[in-house]
Amino acid sequence: MRSICATLFVGLLALAGCSSPGAGDSTPVVLQGPPPFAVKPRTEWPTRAWTTADPASVGIDPAALKKLDDYLFARHGDDVDRKGQRTNAFVLVKDGKLVFEHYARGTTAETSLLTWSVSKSFVNTLIGIAALEGRFKVDDPAGKYYTALGPDKQNVRLTDLLRMSSGIDWNETYEASPVFSSVMAMLYTRGQDDMPRFVAGHGLAHAPGTHWSYSSGDTNLLLAALRATMSDAEYASYPWKALFEPLGMTSARFERDGAGNFVGSSYLYANARDLAKWGLLYLADGVWDGKRLLPEGWVAYTLTMAPAYYTTDVPPPLWEDNPGAQVYLNAGDPKRNIPRPWPAAPPDTFAALGHWGKSIFVIPSLDLVAVRMGDDREYGCSAHVQKNCVPDREKAFTKGYYLELLSGLVKR
Repeated sequence: MRSICATLFVGLLALAGCSSPGAGDSTPVVLQGPPPFAVKPRTEWPTRAWTTADPASVGIDPAALKKLDDYLFARHGDDVDRKGQRTNAFVLVKDGKLVFEHYARGTTAETSLLTWSVSKSFVNTLIGIAALEGRFKVDDPAGKYYTALGPDKQNVRLTDLLRMSSGIDWNETYEASPVFSSVMAMLYTRGQDDMPRFVAGHGLAHAPGTHWSYSSGDTNLLLAALRATMSDAEYASYPWKALFEPLGMTSARFERDGAGNFVGSSYLYANARDLAKWGLLYLADGVWDGKRLLPEGWVAYTLTMAPAYYTTDVPPPLWEDNPGAQVYLNAGDPKRNIPRPWPAAPPDTFAALGHWGKSIFVIPSLDLVAVRMGDDREYGCSAHVQKNCVPDREKAFTKGYYLELLSGLVKR
């Protein structure tokens, strides 16, 4: 295991000064207030089926939509070299209506697709539902529920896990550094028999709540804490009864590890239409068809930057990562001259993001939800520091250019 003096940024090894883990940030979390956007009333809900509409009828520019579609589904390679945009599915929802969809590479509207880390944002939702049910408070120590965390991590709160600020020593590298990767070991080797226990076996690198570092381990600990609040039989059906069935997500599949824990970091499957329902739920401040599923203030909490982000050194390669609670924001940090990650998109844009081009982007000011299920293996160059990227933005996927085209759909 690495020294606690080592800080690992995603895809980047950087040594920082040694941090002595202690009590950490104990700032209380108060769930209150509306989301940071106006909630529009809905009269139709896609629980059984989406209402459809012609794109032009809801203010979408047909020419701009064609440009976006051409970009997403252009091919500059084949399935052997894995180059170019490898989009499997794209679904666009405007004003609560399904206005466009396109599928490729053997995918259909019914295909349940692996979401990778988009799964994490659904874990946020499950934790929020459980909080509304009174199972726990987000300020509670995670070890109160998942005792395997042990006394050395007694100050790690559920909110620290939600905001990936647990301070647990963790290496979230993938193809670039598989030998030293904690997440690869968790998913495929030493940890796969009991992923939360594997995470709990790591030491602390930082005081809880003081340092932000992307961690699939934090997400899986959340579901271990959730499991401790119910019987194993209830846990086995909880995601469906609490979330998937109320939203009508009939395509949802959720893998479990060898000990029966849902792998919330990575292994939710669903079709693109069902994934779009998550965005609609958050646009409605956690209310679905008149029933509140998430606590009042949960969406506002989710869309607040993790406080530890402001006390963590964030180098340019990570400027696209603006962490809320298991979601990504479009805020930047003007005090440190860190720009918004998607400058062409409205500031209220947020997203659930996953490996290889999986995403649910939500733009509240445009009442827009866009699901893209990609399978990318190369990327275009972003506005920030990046290596081995494709300079022609038309020939490989970047979130920045995608958001530019997406935000340009609506006539304003």
